[in-house]
Amino acid sequence: MPARAPVGATHSRDSNNHRDCTSPLQKPEGGNLRKGRVSIPGQIYLISTVTQYRNPVFADFRAARLLVQTLIAEQRRMTADTLAYVVMPDHLHWLLTLGQSKSLSQLVQAVKAASAKQIGNPVWQAGFHDHAVRQEEELKNLARYIIANPLRAGLVERIGDYPHWDAIWF
Repeated sequence: MPARAPVGATHSRDSNNHRDCTSPLQKPEGGNLRKGRVSIPGQIYLISTVTQYRNPVFADFRAARLLVQTLIAEQRRMTADTLAYVVMPDHLHWLLTLGQSKSLSQLVQAVKAASAKQIGNPVWQAGFHDHAVRQEEELKNLARYIIANPLRAGLVERIGDYPHWDAIWF
């Protein structure tokens, strides 16, 4: 893998601090997540995005597989090279290398729009969290952390029992 110039995190708040919007009158803070965002083709990013009101949309097997198929379609279009992902009941973690044809925001918007259309309902909260991976970060360890989400959430006892994840190394 070619060396990349270090790029700092481009998020405005910690990914563990997503707001749980429980009132329809309360707007998600998607605009704040865009502050400082940079799209660099060839850069590796970790994307995290949540469902509206943290609804467990992807607890439904069919909905989760439709999202996975959407990620695969972006890989085929070469807009992103997927390194790892996990689809959790109410959010997605996606480790990718950004392609040449879309900005990071355009890519995530395309995935959200296509998956919501296929599912047939509004799915996503506005905005997303992104982290530009620094060259000194160990990608395999980051991928292990991502795919271990179902274990930490208590959804399964073995990651092999969870159907909605993949990583190029495992």
